[in-house]
Amino acid sequence: MAGLSSPRYSGIFPVVPTTFTADGALDLVSQKRCVDFMMDSGVDGLCLLANFSEQFLLSDTERDILTRSVLEHIAGRVPVIVTTTHTSTAICIERSRRAQALGAAMVMVMPPYHGATFRFSESAIYQFYAALSDALQIPIMIQDAPAAGTPLSAALLARMAQQIEQVSYFKIETAGAANKLRELIALGGEAIEGPWDGEEAITLLADLQAGATGAMTGGGFADGIRPIITAFRSGDHAEAFARYQRWLPLINHENRQAGFLAAKALMKEGGIIACDAPRAPWPELAPHTRQELLAIARSLDPLVLRWAA
Repeated sequence: MAGLSSPRYSGIFPVVPTTFTADGALDLVSQKRCVDFMMDSGVDGLCLLANFSEQFLLSDTERDILTRSVLEHIAGRVPVIVTTTHTSTAICIERSRRAQALGAAMVMVMPPYHGATFRFSESAIYQFYAALSDALQIPIMIQDAPAAGTPLSAALLARMAQQIEQVSYFKIETAGAANKLRELIALGGEAIEGPWDGEEAITLLADLQAGATGAMTGGGFADGIRPIITAFRSGDHAEAFARYQRWLPLINHENRQAGFLAAKALMKEGGIIACDAPRAPWPELAPHTRQELLAIARSLDPLVLRWAA
């Protein structure tokens, strides 16, 4: 039976960036090359339409086009998580059902929120996820992210895991993530099927030590991050630490400087995608930030800079 000791999904599930043309249209040719590269980089699965996919700049029609195109292209080669976050319970259910029908292995959903001040009570959040669970036959990953600005206590998360059927995975990327993962596992036990690391692996090693069984990272260099997880799982913590030290400058530059544009800049430099621009009004990557990113990456020789050669 699936649970903390035998999860259905684990390992590294990077976020797939959304590729655009220079005028802001979806670039599905680049999108498929991006996905092919990511699968070759050694992922256990992928995540579509996350915040690092610029999901907040996409229409629902575009979300459907991307989900269908990518899932058909992947054709079951790896499991895919689809983000379906929305403030409205009904719209989130509708998005999630469509993702499930198209072949998503799981949906990832932030708690309902809107803007800087619209938040909901614990009771409303519980009912939101309960209604979503009743509408689905696939797992729900709760994304506990600063972007939502909604406090989710470990006690609430554990209670939902124990009482709501499909709530079983948790991407923890708030401050003090490792401590929250420990508390969540202690309170929820086997019901916490997937306690996961997030936030571009900036807290990966601490989160693995706290019991994380999965990591949702940026999409540019899974070939560097996966061996950290593999070494840790095998019990070679010294090797995991050494590998983490080596890749941490690139992880840090993505997390603190380049953000979700890092993966696209690396893929553009490597000839995988045609354009690395974000969609307006998001500003393009500053030239010096891009130069620093590429300089760090070249010192590590990641697959992203070699795959298309």
